[in-house]
Amino acid sequence: MTEKDIYNRYQRQIILPGFGEAAQHRLGQAKVLVIGAGGLGCSSLAYLTAAGVGTIGIVDDDRITLSNLHRQVLYGMEDIGSLKATTACRILQEKNPGIQILAFAERMTTQNALEIIGRFDVIIDGSDNFATRYMVNDACVLLGKPLVYGAVSQFEGQVGIFNLANTDGRARVNYRDLFPELQSDTSIKNCSEAGVLGVLPGIIGTMQANEAIKLITGIGESLANRLLHYDALRSSIYEITIMPGKSSQLFLPKDAEAFRQTPYNVVCDRIEQDLEIEQATFKQLLSNEGVTIIDIREVGEIPLLDSIAHIAAPLSQWTNKIPAFPGDSWICVCQTGKRSATAAKLLFDTFGATKKIYSLKGGLLKWIEK
Repeated sequence: MTEKDIYNRYQRQIILPGFGEAAQHRLGQAKVLVIGAGGLGCSSLAYLTAAGVGTIGIVDDDRITLSNLHRQVLYGMEDIGSLKATTACRILQEKNPGIQILAFAERMTTQNALEIIGRFDVIIDGSDNFATRYMVNDACVLLGKPLVYGAVSQFEGQVGIFNLANTDGRARVNYRDLFPELQSDTSIKNCSEAGVLGVLPGIIGTMQANEAIKLITGIGESLANRLLHYDALRSSIYEITIMPGKSSQLFLPKDAEAFRQTPYNVVCDRIEQDLEIEQATFKQLLSNEGVTIIDIREVGEIPLLDSIAHIAAPLSQWTNKIPAFPGDSWICVCQTGKRSATAAKLLFDTFGATKKIYSLKGGLLKWIEK
């Protein structure tokens, strides 16, 4: 693009007081990596592209499904089944041919994270699981990269900036200053289990893009060392200040080699694979006597399990005592199989010597799909 084309395209933000051509030039020279091309990522990517960030990377190995479309607004019906990273790359490149967009259609792991993240200036985390959040955070700490964090569930979202020193000299904070030890993905329901208002990832993802633009251009006051919480039902916002904690340093990998050896997925998932059964096995066991189906979801979660005889036993009510159930074989079910795996492990640790205990792999959503 010529200088004239650049000015004409971005003129509305160039003329902003305190922005100018210098800030636009910094955007054009910047490299931003967006991890996850889902609800958060789609919104972040759209506005980073429109703003003129010179190089944008997209990391995602997932494919587009029909259930994505109510919140992942880059995609349409014709994109179902396609890889998110390459599809987003194509769509965004058409919107702004004057920038470079790179697609990494692969899962981020400890073996490639440092290499990929190291190529970019600012990292935006739009992932939806704890394993990736901790891994990305730890990689950013090791590499000294600022991390723009975002998360959504149901009607609430969060955004903040980690690993960035404040101008007043306070120490950097990172994700582990909120949660020092790795959390289980079964401890908090994700969007496929809890649901999410379609516009919410758009709001939080756009906030993430805004924070990245502020970091790059130097305008405004960033959310460094702060976490902003947004409630879509009440249109309310509050912030908390995050202080660096000594305990978080105990759990951070000390160097690149330690990082590559950290089993993030194993620690976060905490799923006993031996307790899981496939959908076909579940179908066979339904007709057997002595098999009890245990729905561990919360009251009111849909789809309702009307077609199968079952016992409703919400996992949240198991705090004081692990319940016992009739029958010789117990099969725990939930939306996606994550919470039911936790329930099955609790039952196995308590009754494993006397009962056959299982968790439905893939959960009820996969059962209905099949």
